[in-house]
Parts: sequence; C-alpha cells; structure tokens
Amino acid sequence: MSSHLIERLTAECGYPLLNERNLGAFLAGGGHSVLFFTEDPTRYPESNDVAVILPELMRAFGDRCRAGVIERDAEKCLQQRYGFAAWPALVVLRGDAYLGAVTRVQDWADYLAEFERLFAAAPSRPPGIGVPLVEAPAGGCH
Repeated sequence: MSSHLIERLTAECGYPLLNERNLGAFLAGGGHSVLFFTEDPTRYPESNDVAVILPELMRAFGDRCRAGVIERDAEKCLQQRYGFAAWPALVVLRGDAYLGAVTRVQDWADYLAEFERLFAAAPSRPPGIGVPLVEAPAGGCH
C-alpha cells in the first residue's frame, strides 16, 4: 500500500520508480542520487513526512543530486544491499557507490548537515543489517 504523498513524488515531482531492473540505469547517470525507501506508510507513518521533506531537500541542493522512489516490491532486496535497519530511509549514492543513509524523520538542520557530509564523504561499504550475508541466486532477489 502506498499513499497519495508518496505517489505524488512520481506523478508530480517526476521522481522515477526504481527496482532491481532499472536501478543500475538510473545510477549510471552519475552524480549524487537519493533513493527513498518508504516501506508501508500505514506501518511507518513517518514515510509520509519524508515524502513531503524529500522535494524540499532536492530544492535545497539544486542540481547537486536527484531522487528516485524504490518500488515497494523491491525494497526488501535493496535494503539488504544498502544495509539500513530503520524505515523510512534515504540512501545517498555517488554513481553506484554507497555514501550513507539517513533513516526516520530528522530535524531540517540535521538533514542539511548530514546531506552535506554525505556528499563530501568517500564511498564506503554499506553496513550489515544483522543477518548473515549469502550469495544471491543467479536471478537476483526474485
């Protein structure tokens, strides 16, 4: 289940809806990207708050980054790739290199400071989420 605030991001703001199949092409565009992982907004109502905050962040950082919304069916697989443990999450990348994640709702000043820090950060390996990592099947997560 989605919400009208999250659907607005793709319909009105033009953020692409991303999954395992099209994420690589999106990231191949280079530069900084912010991936929005919503989970179920009825279980995680903060997702609706972040859906309102994300366009404001994109305006604040101008052409320094672009955003995409992760498809609900792809979230669990991609969560394993990026290693965050709390919802909602904004994963920040440079190209396909992981820079970090901002989870839950934050104060505006904290978002601004954290995004500045992440944009300047060296790429790193995503953290684990507390489960053993195993080789994915040849077809990916699905």
